[in-house]
Amino acid sequence: MKKDLHKAYFALGIVSFFWGTTYIASRVGAQHMPGLFVSGIRQFLSGSILVSFFLLRGRQLPNWDVLKRISVQSIFLLCIANGLLTWSVEYISGGLAAIIAALVPLFIALFTVWLSKCAKITRWMLIGLVIGFAGVLTIFYDYLGQLQHRSFLLGVILAILSTLSWSFGTVYTSKQKPPVDILFNVGLQMLIAGIVVLTVCAITGKYVNPADIGQSSWLALSYLVVFGSLVAYSAYVFVIGKLPPTQVSIYAYINPIVAVVLGWLLLSEKMNVNMIIGTIITLTGVYVVNREFKKVKR
Repeated sequence: MKKDLHKAYFALGIVSFFWGTTYIASRVGAQHMPGLFVSGIRQFLSGSILVSFFLLRGRQLPNWDVLKRISVQSIFLLCIANGLLTWSVEYISGGLAAIIAALVPLFIALFTVWLSKCAKITRWMLIGLVIGFAGVLTIFYDYLGQLQHRSFLLGVILAILSTLSWSFGTVYTSKQKPPVDILFNVGLQMLIAGIVVLTVCAITGKYVNPADIGQSSWLALSYLVVFGSLVAYSAYVFVIGKLPPTQVSIYAYINPIVAVVLGWLLLSEKMNVNMIIGTIITLTGVYVVNREFKKVKR
């Protein structure tokens, strides 16, 4: 039992760190090819590897009704959320995208209250909301001038829409549990998302010839496929089966810190007093809302 617990904590560390690094890898890839194309290739390759693994082990594809439910999850969580977030880092830093994405637990609580007949918004939830958004405003104080640029504003909007989609998709699909092995389900989600996003890229012209992709972009893509999807997501699936949600949610607070620090060290992204203070305030607000939501839920 203790051995499993140690493995779970180790896996949680993997999720907390490596998911934070994916913002930087996505930023590198999106500087040399469209962000949507980066997301599409990442999901397609990761999904192909996982689905092929299960098919070679004799698993059968689920029936059409189950595939439709998996497709809904894929559209919310991977096509829209991951696709838009990777697109956003064409225009904004990986650290800023990670801080916006850190609002996910906050929006999950709100969407759960909205879709639930039992839950309600409490005074501490409202306080947490105010604190969280005050932190975001503190961060954006340094970006007021850049908001006048359409490309920067587009990046911010894409990151916000991505966060909303991931949050709503998480709540909406939490009750949808297809009778499929979890990792097989994940692989199918990724494969479906990859096909959909790459089709959109082909229609809109947001793609590049793979032969023209530079070495740095291929390295970034490989990192996203191996460490972002196969390693970190597998670790996440293992963790949620071993630890309570209150402990698992720690990753949402560590990811933006990792992304901001690595972005500053590796890509010379902005990090100053306002950025640090704003990040701390934002994560504090998210923590307050998340803690209060769990009390109400219990």
